[in-house]
Amino acid sequence: MTPTPARRNRAAYDDLVLAELRRSGALSRAELSRRTGLPKTTLFSIVAGLLEAGVLVEQAADDTAGRGVGRPATRVVLNPSAGLYVGLDIGRSRMHLVIVNTSHEVVASGMCALPSAVRADVVAPAAAELLRRAVGEAAVDPSTLVAVGAGLTGIVGVEWKPKETEELRARIAEEFGVPVVLGNNSRAAALAEATWGAGRSAEDLVYVRWSTGIGGGLVVGGRAVAGAHGCAGEIGHVSVEPDGKPCNCGGRGCLEGVAGGAALLEECARHGLVLADLDALVATVRNLSPTAGRVVSSAADRLGRVLAGTVAQLNPSRIVVGGELAQLGSLVLDPIREALDRFALPRAARRVDVVQADLGANAAALGAVALLLREEPART
Repeated sequence: MTPTPARRNRAAYDDLVLAELRRSGALSRAELSRRTGLPKTTLFSIVAGLLEAGVLVEQAADDTAGRGVGRPATRVVLNPSAGLYVGLDIGRSRMHLVIVNTSHEVVASGMCALPSAVRADVVAPAAAELLRRAVGEAAVDPSTLVAVGAGLTGIVGVEWKPKETEELRARIAEEFGVPVVLGNNSRAAALAEATWGAGRSAEDLVYVRWSTGIGGGLVVGGRAVAGAHGCAGEIGHVSVEPDGKPCNCGGRGCLEGVAGGAALLEECARHGLVLADLDALVATVRNLSPTAGRVVSSAADRLGRVLAGTVAQLNPSRIVVGGELAQLGSLVLDPIREALDRFALPRAARRVDVVQADLGANAAALGAVALLLREEPART
């Protein structure tokens, strides 16, 4: 039987509501009406039908305390039993994993070390073992897995060649038996912060991942932007010293090479301060080491100068700084703000917030899940 126009409209409205809840997590009916553009009467009818079918469930809103008399506020969310999503953050030395249900609840997580040569034949089985360990500890059913998202360090298509990414995608898909989406882990972290973290209320934001290297991501109109060739937001590869040392991206004198965590450890060592890793650098700055403080403050100023150009071009409402060095809070955020005040368009600089990221080490893994929830791949 051919569906009637009314049935086709109803199905389209169902899909619209489900897509928004997949992207955003729990929302009130009023928020759903505003985000989908559906009239409240139509929206309420759609939600009632999906609740009755068990596709959605209700949960109490976070702000019900102190409301007084009247019906408690509720939000609707996708039924958490509908499926599980895995997010992977494949870094230079570590891999983080999170398992998230359709209600945006993290049900398991894990981390493992990776060898210096990060290859498909190493990463895929390591990811599978990490998943087995995580589901065992959390007692969840891996058969309900829907899809896997993975964020990779570096520029996909440059540092990761197309053949390498396709091999990695195929190996992970073979290990997990579900569709796999790959992307850049800094852009994934940007999407996570925009979905659940410090950028949740900002439609336009810049995310900076300040770690061993420097990565970035742009969220414009609520959507992560990859660009024509997948390089949007790569502020770590803006040249700040045109005659500087070569970078693995093919350029010279990139910001990452002078202000990334690896460069800061080298600079400290040149001044007689030998530190094992970024955690040690952060601890040393907190202990008020003059040398470490100067090195990090100067790097933050450099980062702020590059961000000033990004602010002029994108005009974001918020800059979110993540990674190990963001743990220093105002010690790095203040020099960034001061550089923006000096070098960005005055009006734009006054209106941009510079804040520390909320999601910590799992940000990119969560972002890989956010990508799946916003644009779920078809099952093959």
